[in-house]
Formats: sequence, structure tokens, C-alpha cells
Amino acid sequence: MRILVISHTDHYIDSSGTIVGWGPTIREIDMLAERFGAVTHIACLHPGTAPLSAVAYGNPNVSFIAIPPFGGTGWKNKLNILTSAWGNLIKIRKALRKADVFQFRAPTSIGLYVIPYLSFFSRKKGWYKYAGNWIASHPPLSYAIQKWMLLHLQSRKVTINGAWPHQPSHCISFENPCLDDADRISGAATIVNKEFDGLTFCFVGRLDKEKGLDEIIEAVSMHPQKDRIQAIHIVGDGPYKHNLEEKIKDVQLPIVLHGALPRNAVFDIYRRSHFLLLPSRSEGFPKVVAEAANFGCIPIVSDVSAIGQYVNDSNGYLWDTNESSFADFFCSIDLNNTKDFKNRSAEAHKMAANFTYTVYLDKLSTLILA
Repeated sequence: MRILVISHTDHYIDSSGTIVGWGPTIREIDMLAERFGAVTHIACLHPGTAPLSAVAYGNPNVSFIAIPPFGGTGWKNKLNILTSAWGNLIKIRKALRKADVFQFRAPTSIGLYVIPYLSFFSRKKGWYKYAGNWIASHPPLSYAIQKWMLLHLQSRKVTINGAWPHQPSHCISFENPCLDDADRISGAATIVNKEFDGLTFCFVGRLDKEKGLDEIIEAVSMHPQKDRIQAIHIVGDGPYKHNLEEKIKDVQLPIVLHGALPRNAVFDIYRRSHFLLLPSRSEGFPKVVAEAANFGCIPIVSDVSAIGQYVNDSNGYLWDTNESSFADFFCSIDLNNTKDFKNRSAEAHKMAANFTYTVYLDKLSTLILA
């Protein structure tokens, strides 16, 4: 089988001249090639230095076709979405001729013209992966339009985060894969030896204000048992980094700001941590929740989108954003309840089994590609 994947995944050329891309997507595509055959990936190639989260393809059956970066802030960046459309469609059309099936990864700004093109001008078998919040009440206009098109403009399968009332038959609930068999074995070994004497917390993700970073600092500062907290690791990069650095100077908390890290270093932080903090108000289902849970890292997360379908009182702490502030919610957690933490940690590891590549590829085989 020959699969064409079309996405907005950022790629770079590293110091050795190798094309590298955002790790989670690259690993997923490697797994597609391992199970199903050749994969061609059409995605963005950026100038500049590759971030530490970027990795090379590991499967020789994967080929890459570059398109120019698109979107961003400012009218010039938004205009290039349109000016690059014709050239992008030519590359997509040529690659489609050689493919047996396609996957388009939405939402992304090029979806505004790629989804109609695939709907009206291609008869190839294919499916759409919608990675955002499927039930967002106030999504960006571009996302809302793409969701409408996926619902009403075409009938191919759409994989989405979570299961929802009145879900159309062509919209199928899928978990975002992020763990392989070795990760599961390593996670199981980690939780056996994880003790909750001194507590370590972590945040992993893009450093945006919307991710709840201010709320994390406020909540930890206010907790009456904050002396139990040994360290708070913040991993990631983004536009809020400078603001965060300034805020950290003003608080007496054991915060370690790491910046971006490669996957193995992030997993080491999960192994050392007891809790993942993610009080974000807008998510699909963030892979970091499953990754951290795999290593017994108890999620303390907001109840948005599909997160509440996996995180509950047995394996984590779920913040209802409409009922209280995150600080009040966090302060209600008894940080001395070590026996309960041990149980939740083990249950979190069990929950993460839903997010293995094996589960994902099996579902693709039976529900999409059969």
C-alpha cells in the first residue's frame, strides 16, 4: 500500500544535511510505513535551526516532499496561504496519482483549499485526522470552516479526539498514538519504584499563556503544603518564555525552566516526576498526558475536550474550569496522601495503554483501511 500524508508538520535540515521534523508526527509516520508500506509526506520545510524536538525519519520507506511554510501572524504570512496554494495543489495532485490512499491532517490553514480539492477532484480512498478540539465552543474561524467541510462537504472517514453525542457515522473516535512497546515496559518498571516522599511536578508543552502557566505558578505558590514540593520542571519553548522567566524571579519556588528537550530527556523528567500539570483551556487530547501517565505521572489537568474521557478520580485530578479557579482546585489536593497517589499512579499507567501505536494501527486496519 502507498499512503500519502499531507500535513503542516514543521521540517528542517539539520547540521548534517538530514531532513528532520516534529518528533511525534515523524514517529507516527514511521509506524505507518512499518505496518502498511510506502509513505510519502507532504509538509512544510522551514529555514533555520531545527529544534531539539525534531527527529529524522527512521523508516527507509518514507519519502518527503517539501512545501513552503505558511500562515502565522501578520498580513504577509496570511497572504502566503493563498499565494502558495496553486503550487501546493500541483504537488499534491502529482503525489496523489502515485498513492493508493491519503491522510490529510487537520485543522490547518491549507485545509481551507485542500479539503475541497480532495472532496471534489479526487476519488482516491482516504481519511482525515482532526487533531484539534472537536467540540470547541469558540474555535478559530478557519477551524470552524474546516470542521463544517469535513461534516458536510465529503463522506470519507474523519478520526477525532473523544466520543460525542450525535457523532456522525463517518466520524470515528481515535486516540493519538505516542507510545511503543518499549515505552510501556519502561513505564511499568518506573511505577514499581516510584515513591511519593518528596513531590516533583512537571509541565511539558508549548510556552503559551493559554496553556495555564500563570495559573500553575499562582496555584503552587498558594498551596498550604507547598513545602512538600521539591521541584517543578517546565519543559518547552514558545512566545511566553520571557514572561515566564520574569515571573519565576518573583516567586520563591523550586522551578526549573528547561526549554525544549529531545524525547528521551522529556521521558527522563516523567520518570522523576509525580504529577503533570496542564490547566489549559483548549486542547484536543494532548499527547503529553498519555506520555506522562505511562510513567506513573499523575495528571492534574483541565476537563476540556476529550481529556475527561480518560482522566478521572481513579487515575488523576480533573479540574472543572467552570466551577473554581485552578488555584482553589489545586489547593484542595492533599499532598500528604501518598497511598492514594501510589494507586492513581498505577491507574494512570493503565490508562496510557490506549495510546500505543499498536492500538492505533490496529484500528486503522479495521476501521479505515479495510
